[in-house]
Amino acid sequence: MAKAPLILSGRDVTAVLGPTNTGKTHLAIERMLAHDSGLIGLPLRLLAREVYNRISEKIGPDRVSLITGEEKIIPLGAPYSVCTVEALPRETKASFVAIDEVQLAGDLARGHIFTDRILHLRGTQETMLLGASTMQGILQKLLPGLNVISRPRFSQLLYAGSKKLTRLPSRTAIVAFSADDVYSIAELIKRQRGGAAVVMGALSPRTRNAQVALYQSGDVDFLVATDAIGMGLNLDVDHVAFAQTRKFDGYQFRDLTAAEMAQIAGRAGRHMRDGTFGVTGRIADLDKDLVERIESHHFDPVKVLQWRSESLDFSTLDSLRKSLETAAPLEGLARALPAVDVQALDNLSRDYDIIRLADRPERVSLLWDACALPDYRKIAPAQHAEIIANIYRDLVKRGSVNENYLAEQVSQADRVDGNIDTLSHRIAQIRTWTFVSHRPGWLTNPQHWQEKTREIEDRLSDALHERLTKRFVDRRTSVLMRRLRENVMMDAEIVQTGDVLVEGHHVGKLDGFRFIADVNGEGADAKALRAAADKILAVEFEKKADRLAASANGDFAIGSDGVVRWIGQPLASLAATDDILKPRAVLLADEQLTGQAREKVAERVDRFVSFHFETALKPLFDLINADALVGMTRGLAFRLVEHLGVLPRRDVAEEVKSLDQISRAALRRLGTRFGAFHIFLPMMLKPAPAQAITLLWALKNHARDLPGYGDVLQVLAAGRTSVVVDPAFNPTFYQLAGYRILGRRAVRVDILERLADLIRNAVNWKPGSGSRPDGAYDGRQFLVTPAMMSILGATAEDMEEILKSLGYRFDKKDKAEVLAKLKEFDQASTEETKPVAANVRPAEPVGDFINAAALQKTPSKPESKTPDAEPVGPHFTKKTTEEEEKPVLLWHYQGRHDYRPSRSNNDRKKRSEQRFEKSGEKSGEKSGQKPGEGAEKTGEPRRDKQRPRKNSSFNNPKADASYRQHKPKAQSKPVDPDSPFAKLAALRDQLKK
Repeated sequence: MAKAPLILSGRDVTAVLGPTNTGKTHLAIERMLAHDSGLIGLPLRLLAREVYNRISEKIGPDRVSLITGEEKIIPLGAPYSVCTVEALPRETKASFVAIDEVQLAGDLARGHIFTDRILHLRGTQETMLLGASTMQGILQKLLPGLNVISRPRFSQLLYAGSKKLTRLPSRTAIVAFSADDVYSIAELIKRQRGGAAVVMGALSPRTRNAQVALYQSGDVDFLVATDAIGMGLNLDVDHVAFAQTRKFDGYQFRDLTAAEMAQIAGRAGRHMRDGTFGVTGRIADLDKDLVERIESHHFDPVKVLQWRSESLDFSTLDSLRKSLETAAPLEGLARALPAVDVQALDNLSRDYDIIRLADRPERVSLLWDACALPDYRKIAPAQHAEIIANIYRDLVKRGSVNENYLAEQVSQADRVDGNIDTLSHRIAQIRTWTFVSHRPGWLTNPQHWQEKTREIEDRLSDALHERLTKRFVDRRTSVLMRRLRENVMMDAEIVQTGDVLVEGHHVGKLDGFRFIADVNGEGADAKALRAAADKILAVEFEKKADRLAASANGDFAIGSDGVVRWIGQPLASLAATDDILKPRAVLLADEQLTGQAREKVAERVDRFVSFHFETALKPLFDLINADALVGMTRGLAFRLVEHLGVLPRRDVAEEVKSLDQISRAALRRLGTRFGAFHIFLPMMLKPAPAQAITLLWALKNHARDLPGYGDVLQVLAAGRTSVVVDPAFNPTFYQLAGYRILGRRAVRVDILERLADLIRNAVNWKPGSGSRPDGAYDGRQFLVTPAMMSILGATAEDMEEILKSLGYRFDKKDKAEVLAKLKEFDQASTEETKPVAANVRPAEPVGDFINAAALQKTPSKPESKTPDAEPVGPHFTKKTTEEEEKPVLLWHYQGRHDYRPSRSNNDRKKRSEQRFEKSGEKSGEKSGQKPGEGAEKTGEPRRDKQRPRKNSSFNNPKADASYRQHKPKAQSKPVDPDSPFAKLAALRDQLKK
């Protein structure tokens, strides 16, 4: 084919050159509308749509067309057309032609298209080239006679240095060059400043328009974008911050040129308002020389334009490829690198099927048209070529694209689920088929598919905009920022759940009398939001204080954290005072609760706190307020209160010894129990009092964070009589909860008293004094029984530790000896008992301890054939030649006594007969006491408070034997059978039997 001659004249061509914000595009629109017809070519579909909308508003949509690769709006007879540069015709009869952003003629990917239109496309009356001043030299060289008009910038562009992302001013555009960086910056801006709009070249025009509108409307104050904003988008930007200064240009990563940075930075400032630019993130300050060039708009001139031959030879595939490799005919033009269409042609030229089909010029030309399909998806060249091959085969063989194939491809993109990247991929896919639907002659029903693909793209674009907004914009902040700029009083309300809404958006929650701001409420609008919320909070606090003052005690509670709550809402936090039983309440309230309302709340909280502890700790307050207690009795009561209801008996042994029966009775009436091991208040061992005591101690000692706080109370609430001690817990919490740590277990103090009762019954028994109780043995010794372990919930090992911790020791005895002794005791008893048969199974195993229950009063089965058969079980097993029998442990108290058991009348009657031997000497001991009870560390016996008569044998150990032999028998006196004492004696005798 013959080549078309180059136009080497600039006659009737005007180049309007200058930096951004010089009004070049606006001038071109005005000049075009001054003619009866015209064309204007723009670099982006987005910018073309913007200019189309502006012209439509001026002259009406029926007089202007929009022509892009994916969209065509062509009213019949419309004299004006707005196009992308790729969609501009190569020849026209229009009076006016304008080409915007002509500096893109140097772009490696698209530059050859701009160069072609610059050299060949002319209006019949006027042609205007718009672009940067760097194009002046090359345009004058290629187009002699060119008329150049330089336009200065309306406003100044100044460098503002480096700023942190979180400190950038409002109305800032942040520039990055990868989707990941754009997304991460936008998320950070959302967290810190409320949200950001996102503009990238990969977004569909509809989505980009929606994002730009989000920013322009003021819903957000920040825009995160790629260099797409540098191409003519008119934005209300005050500052441009570069988060990156390197980009991938399709071939390599490289630094931005000064002209490219100026093109992007030039978006700052609008008309006569100055703008600033700078860097952010990890970008170092810009070089002074670079800053000066950007501010003064002095850049290196463009010396070479990309060019590709416009005269192509379609006779064969090889001829076409050779014509595309034609060298540039003029100095200043450089043959363009292979673009997407050339790469696709190269791939298809190696496909035998395609070579066979492209056998004549018209089919080669059709193949080249098919190769013009843009690679919206940015996939591998081979994959993109495969799509073109499928389309080309249909066009050759069928005359049009197979609609079944097209429908299948379109349906794959017709889904709005998925994340941002998924939707972006589907939009790129549907844009491919939108482009196909607009190619003339490719489809049998192009209008249907144009509408179908447009509908899908719009739906996907809207979904993508929604996802972007949801991810990168806090809607609440965006709406509120607009209201703040409008300086309008904002509406606030408090819903039933306590949420505080301002203009229908959640800004915080009312918790008691405190306003807890939303964690996302930080930023420029935070103060205004709080001010709007404060107005309604002040009114709500007044109403709430009245409701609280009239509330019953049942609406209040105190948690283990020391917080007083009203209907679940925190009101106050308890703090310790000098009096541990009377903590003070510190209100948890904002400053809006003032005056009389605050006094009402404080008074009602104080009343409940006093009521709560006086009710839960009533036994302690009864001791404090008991005016009848005087002297030693009051001192003991004070010490009991000081120790919060549990007092080790040995710590007050002397005081207890000094009390008379009247004083003891007075303390008992106030709930005090004189136990063997403790003086305590049984009512204080319940869960509620124990929780109150533990809380008060924790407040006093700042111990709420110590391990074990609150955990021991759960055990007490579950009714556990003893628990295994957790070494990680603070031991004090066990004591406060009413437990005593004995070995590896902690035992409740009232359960220890039950154990003391069982031991007391066993050690007080003497042979011949009646039926032998469980565990009873001769003298001070006793045997551990299952009943003792059962009440403690302890094993044999635990029982050994517990008894040792209480001061007991054991003697090992031969089993046969113990068995014989027990049989002897039972035979001497007043009641008839039988020895345990050999096949009687003990109730519970007790390790090395004897199972005393198996040796007493257990109903026996018929006697075995062997009259001397031994009990069997874990403690009494048949003796073998290889194994020796384990000894039996007989327990007795050794050392200073930890308790003083109460005496019965029989104990008092026999106390002068009780003796024990210690350190080789005999000394008198009061009846009913355990060995060594009340003795000092020197081993001296304690004197009973009711001293015996001087002539008593209790004071004369030498007369002990004769006293027993010559003791006169008590003479019985006749008793009146109607006397209540006679009835009482008869009842006692019956109980003994």
